[in-house]
Amino acid sequence: MSVFTRVTADELSAWLKRYAIGTLVDLQGIAAGIENTNYFVSTSHGRFVLTLFERLNAAELPFYLNLMAHLARHGIPCPAPIADRGDRYLGTLNGKPATFVTCLPGAPVSSPQPRHCERVGAILADMHLAGRGYNGKLENPRGPKWWREAARKVAPFLDGARRELLASELEFQARHRTLDLPRGPVHADLFRDNVLFEGDRIGGVIDFYFAGIDALLFDVAVTVNDWCVDPAGEIDPGRAMALVAAYRRAREFTRVEQEGWPVLLRAAALRFWLSRLYDFYLPRAGELTHAHDPEHFRRVLEARRTRPFPLV
Repeated sequence: MSVFTRVTADELSAWLKRYAIGTLVDLQGIAAGIENTNYFVSTSHGRFVLTLFERLNAAELPFYLNLMAHLARHGIPCPAPIADRGDRYLGTLNGKPATFVTCLPGAPVSSPQPRHCERVGAILADMHLAGRGYNGKLENPRGPKWWREAARKVAPFLDGARRELLASELEFQARHRTLDLPRGPVHADLFRDNVLFEGDRIGGVIDFYFAGIDALLFDVAVTVNDWCVDPAGEIDPGRAMALVAAYRRAREFTRVEQEGWPVLLRAAALRFWLSRLYDFYLPRAGELTHAHDPEHFRRVLEARRTRPFPLV
């Protein structure tokens, strides 16, 4: 399990007294995820998810928790934070910032079909439209500044060809980062494992802890680069067209977005190649972590550089 901070049943039972969600019935660590400690918590009132934040500090967390609360109020099926008896979403458990959120139904789809991608495109557009009313301020924490910092740290582990690819792409992105694109709150990590399906219906969108303010088109690019690619990194046209068409039915792309689409596809691939390189070569100590293969997103980046998928 990706459990960095141990919580015992006795410790959680004591902490639960701060809440009006019943008494502890069961506590199970969640294996997925590499950033935070997560547990399924069953109480006499229902099932919840307990998250202890290993990377984010208490000053950063209100942006994420308030964003989830805002989206949930506007009909987005995302985890809703649970307030304690003092009306606070955030507390401290075993020395770590911690929160409870609602547990949503469904399970991830590992081999998505066009019908799944259509639902994902629609929910992504709905999130972007609902996010227009959110006034939280936090630039994408895994944006260009982080890219440069991460690149310096991972470069010594790379061979010459990969270092050249990384330097070339950073230089390309720096030249195009001034694109005047519509911005707002973005999920920034809407991968297959962060969408829960019940049949063909989305039961929940989870893990908002990479969210921030960025180009809405970047969010679309991140999503296409996961939901619509094959193992070689190539985009599957049927899945991509289904996702993009569903998104456009709710929010049409501007002319600048259409022109900037190839740049953002590359930016999204670069961001995840870098994060996987970082997690692979510079892992954080934990009971057991899940470091994804960086080579997958190197292949995605190479494909986007030479064979971009058209938006229209």
